[in-house]
Amino acid sequence: MIHLALPLGLFNAISGAFDFIFHQREAVTKGGVMVGGPAFVGHLLWTQVWVSLVALGGAIAIALPVGLVFGHRGRGEFLAVGIGNAGRAVPELAAIALFAVLVGIGARNLIPILVILGIPPILTNTFVGIKQVDRTAVEAAKGMGMTPAGVILRVELPLAIPTIMTGVRTSSINIIATATIASFVGLSDLGDLLLGRNVFGDDGVLAGGILVALLALTFELVLVGVQHLLTPKGLKLQRAAGRA
Repeated sequence: MIHLALPLGLFNAISGAFDFIFHQREAVTKGGVMVGGPAFVGHLLWTQVWVSLVALGGAIAIALPVGLVFGHRGRGEFLAVGIGNAGRAVPELAAIALFAVLVGIGARNLIPILVILGIPPILTNTFVGIKQVDRTAVEAAKGMGMTPAGVILRVELPLAIPTIMTGVRTSSINIIATATIASFVGLSDLGDLLLGRNVFGDDGVLAGGILVALLALTFELVLVGVQHLLTPKGLKLQRAAGRA
């Protein structure tokens, strides 16, 4: 009986979560207030998407150029790794409190924190990826008269794409997961569902968890596709031959 009850209970919980996503219902503790349904959930989901996209774009815009320069020069490893470790150690809630004093609440508070959180994986992976590019290819490019910028953009960057995109993908997961704290700064996203059991019930909490997981998976799949498109054909063939 116990073995049958566990799958049945899980099925009922998941069914309740999807029912919350697709159908409106009355809030648990607020009589007359309707929650759930595509419009309600879609608004929270869209907020999470655009906040995450802006933060990821900001992290890439800051970390990628710095990592490219450091990696190309082969120096600055201590600084790159130090910045990466410092970014990972930032306490999000403490940072929110600080930004609330400086800039107020809302997206302008949350997005800088997410950008800071997203920088370390991209910076570290960009530095490592560029530094590990075959020096023979770099020297050949220099011998052909390429400028330093040309070497970075036409040789080192394409060859380092797989490593760099691994950092971008890690950053995206970190940003999406942390963006659920938006309710602490007065911004409504999927975090409202995760933190609002007293309003949305267990179905709403589980629905929020499912949607955050699906959103992270979607970002991951899209970025894998981008990585595939940006990776040079020769590098793909080389890796395929290595696996064979």
